Amino acid sequence: MPSIWLPFTRRTRSGTEYTAYSLPPEITALQDPSFDFSPLIRRAVLDESDEQEDREEDDELDTDSPPTPAALSSESQNNPNSAAKSKRRCSPTFDTVVSSSKKPLKGPHRRRAPNPDKTREKAAKKAAAAQSRRKARRVKQKIEAGHVATASTITQYIWPAEPFQAPLDASALPTAKGAYSAKLENAKEKHGNRICRSLEHFIGLGFSVLTWDGITPRPLVDRYGRIIAVLVGQPDKPGYRDAANRAFAAIRKASQETQFPAAMHKHRRGLFAAINVGLSYGNGHTVPTWLNNKKYNTLADNLLANPNIERLAGFADAAFALWSPNLYKYYRGKDAELRAKHPNLRRPFNSSVFFCTAFNFATNVWTFKHRDVLNLAFGWCAVQALGHFDHTKGGHLVLWDLNLVVEFPHGALILLPSATVAHSNVPVQEGEERVSFTQFSAGRIFRYIDNHCQTEKQLAAADPAEYTRLMQLKTGRWEMGLALLSTMEELTSAV
Repeated sequence: MPSIWLPFTRRTRSGTEYTAYSLPPEITALQDPSFDFSPLIRRAVLDESDEQEDREEDDELDTDSPPTPAALSSESQNNPNSAAKSKRRCSPTFDTVVSSSKKPLKGPHRRRAPNPDKTREKAAKKAAAAQSRRKARRVKQKIEAGHVATASTITQYIWPAEPFQAPLDASALPTAKGAYSAKLENAKEKHGNRICRSLEHFIGLGFSVLTWDGITPRPLVDRYGRIIAVLVGQPDKPGYRDAANRAFAAIRKASQETQFPAAMHKHRRGLFAAINVGLSYGNGHTVPTWLNNKKYNTLADNLLANPNIERLAGFADAAFALWSPNLYKYYRGKDAELRAKHPNLRRPFNSSVFFCTAFNFATNVWTFKHRDVLNLAFGWCAVQALGHFDHTKGGHLVLWDLNLVVEFPHGALILLPSATVAHSNVPVQEGEERVSFTQFSAGRIFRYIDNHCQTEKQLAAADPAEYTRLMQLKTGRWEMGLALLSTMEELTSAV
């Protein structure tokens, strides 16, 4: 045993013993060769462990080396409370600590090492939750304020776009007073419209054929540089193409599973069944109402709820905001006014500003020459073609006032003023399939909104002076609407 320094006493000349302090019994006991140090060392270890205990609730305790009954018994003789403490903490004995000194201690004062897999999993869940919140905010913003073209989008799509110069002055297009609708088609326009015309027929009439891949944007401008229509195309991405394919499959399936009466297959636009879904105004109604398609309401709701069709509709809205931002803001502003007055009214698609959509059902959808005269005269409608067909041989969009035949591939989008520009389609070849769906807004709803969300008769009775003022504004609304159309110079200067 190593030597231990102990205090010693001195004797004075008088015989008195003198010491700095009186030795305690514990020190005196050290002089006994039979004294056992083990209990004291075990007690010191336990006290040290008790002071350093610092663990989290989910830390694992070391239960591999519990104290032996003999050790507990020996401790209890020197410290009555030590046995209870040992049971409560399950602390290791001195002998155990010595025997396992080659291994790192895992006592309650040691923090458990983090699990890398769980850490990554928690981080991934946190990132996914944050991304979901950001996406929800973007969706809410688009519903309320719509799309806003970014500088990168303008640079990517508008700057490289090659305009097509149309031999047309947009101000000469046929519009009714107030520009809430276009002029009705006269007998001359209607004559000979309801016939099927081939691509060769239009080439024989001297129409130009515009080849188009259905991806690269091509704006159509009039003599004064106004963008009157846009061959928008579609995103060149596999995900969007897949969405277009699934949208076509959904519309085709609905067409195959629904028995439309013969009367629905014959109308002024063509020989196919069609249903309009969304807001309408007029025909005795004093407020805009949701169209009632009766037994086809479930069919319509299912198509509106289809996420692939929703994606295509949202793309049309974004394209509208990109190519005609002023006109798009006009639509959004009127929509906000209507919702403020009638918050229960909804649009067909939350992601799109248009008030109504039309689904066309048939194996081969093509239209007669016509104008959708009840749409807003200076407004645009969105047309998207879907199917399996050779777009170089059929399915073309014919723009009569521009003497132009445009190739119209599957999945592509075209924005055009359908109320004032006469248009039709070339049928696809036998054995091929083509359907389409369009988005538009009736001009009567804009008139209702301009009248402070009431009929003209109600406005005249409630506020004659305001009624007179608004009637006078009608004479200049067509010019106001044309001024909303953008030019290429305006769009490119936005960056």
